[in-house]
Amino acid sequence: MTLLLTRSDLEAVLEPAACLDVLRDGFRDADGVAIAGRRVRSDLPFPGTATALIPGLLPGVPAYTVKVNAKFPDARPALRGVICLHSGTDGELLALLDSATVTAWRTGLAAALGTHLLAGAGTVVGVVGAGAQAELMVRGLAALRPRGDLFVHDTSADRAAGFAARHGGQASATAAEVASVADIVLTATWSREPLLHLADTRPGQHFTSLGVDEPGKAELGRDLLDTALLVVDDRELAAGVGVLRPADATLGEVLRAEHPGRTADTDRTVYAPVGMPWQDLALAWAAYERAEGEGIGRRVDLLG
Repeated sequence: MTLLLTRSDLEAVLEPAACLDVLRDGFRDADGVAIAGRRVRSDLPFPGTATALIPGLLPGVPAYTVKVNAKFPDARPALRGVICLHSGTDGELLALLDSATVTAWRTGLAAALGTHLLAGAGTVVGVVGAGAQAELMVRGLAALRPRGDLFVHDTSADRAAGFAARHGGQASATAAEVASVADIVLTATWSREPLLHLADTRPGQHFTSLGVDEPGKAELGRDLLDTALLVVDDRELAAGVGVLRPADATLGEVLRAEHPGRTADTDRTVYAPVGMPWQDLALAWAAYERAEGEGIGRRVDLLG
């Protein structure tokens, strides 16, 4: 029997603090898996892309995930697909989970964790791109550190206003306006042209950029990347995207104290993750175990 977990099911069993804990452990331990995560992307004859992350593995978890996504930038949600959770013992399909929900949670919360570890003491937060992943970044960051004022920009003024209203912030006209007032800038867009350059920033700021997960996408200018301490989730996958210079460190290295991260109040820091397959497993396994225990979700027999 396979457990089906919809968006509402997942939102009933996922909780930011618990998810942050399993993601923190994953960043520390994921390098212990001998099989490296791979990112496979293909074009579609439609206005979107198809992506699979194969496989998601973590030490101590007796299962693995395979994710298949379709990305359509003009759709809401823009990402559609499923995450398949398989038993590592016999390959049984334990669960099918809504990919848009798991991906938003794992991406946003992992980015919040990286932001918290690298940012300075400033509390003013700026958001550029008011979508689902930004929602989880802001929620996750609130669980990790105090937050001051919030400034939000989006290509849709209505979306920016709605995001600001939900989180007690205010809308801004441009990305540069956000950067002019924020200590921490979170970007999650589809942009293929840099939204911020070095001249738009000041010493001591932190930037988390989620829009570097596909070739051709870019949110931060090369002059800013060259000046900042650049941290990624995986060097090989980040290099394959092609929009970043070689990284100074990975987040796992920072968590394991193999790299000091920020060393001065005046450092500019950038966290630019591309997303790791093990992150899908970390949240899918946590959701599956809790859903099993609480009787949430629907069971189907795909072999029947």
